[in-house]
Amino acid sequence: MTPFVSVLMLLLAVSRAQVTPVPDGGEEQASGSGEGPEETQTEDISVGILTSNKKSPKFLFEGDIQAPKTRNAMRCWYNSCLWRKGTDGKVSIAYKVSHQFTPEEVQAISNALKDIESKTCIRFVPRQNEYDYISVENKAGCYSYLGKTGGRQELSLQRYGCLYKGIIQHEFLHSLGFKHEQTRSDRDKYVRINWANMDQSMAYNFHKADTNNLNTPYDYSSIMHYGRTAFSRYGWETITPLSSANIGQRRHASYWDIRRINLLYRC
Repeated sequence: MTPFVSVLMLLLAVSRAQVTPVPDGGEEQASGSGEGPEETQTEDISVGILTSNKKSPKFLFEGDIQAPKTRNAMRCWYNSCLWRKGTDGKVSIAYKVSHQFTPEEVQAISNALKDIESKTCIRFVPRQNEYDYISVENKAGCYSYLGKTGGRQELSLQRYGCLYKGIIQHEFLHSLGFKHEQTRSDRDKYVRINWANMDQSMAYNFHKADTNNLNTPYDYSSIMHYGRTAFSRYGWETITPLSSANIGQRRHASYWDIRRINLLYRC
């Protein structure tokens, strides 16, 4: 073997050793940068969430909302499930991240929350001894309660499948009291629900809700909006925008998502 061939073989071995393995989720997960896995638009947010939740033993409304423990309705009546604002004008929400997450994954969660903090009066603070807090767990799927439930409330971010900035923010916006955009009370003016194209056992997930829309416009770009094939049979379209808009983006909270947080919490 010539010295030239030996060098080529050595370089090839080194390059192979440096390739980062991709987990079963199909996309690279949280990296050492703390920024979380690279965001792509190869699938929308509802595909990511609903695929991760297929193996969840939980009964989840609209695909990722846990049934309330202390309320009999999926709405925050009279602000009863909002987090309290302090005398400093900030809304401090204690949270604790399970030890099952790696330091890089914890940083990815923190970064997604800091993005919300930078534009609102919400402050996510590591729990010390607070009675009300969010417990971030590595359970089967991506899901949350709607608003504050009182005491320890579970928010699941499965390590492989849920640790994307948009999905993290989606579940935490549920915990702030926000429902899905496609179930808001005026949605029929903006999207068509194709009932015949869905799994009929899942049709209840498309029932309109009695929502407080905060006098804001319907937002096709909301991180809370599912994509076109949510709960679909055979990949058929279940949600059709009545415009040329794209729906189901999972990169980050939209302008109106942030605006609604500020309106709801009077930031």
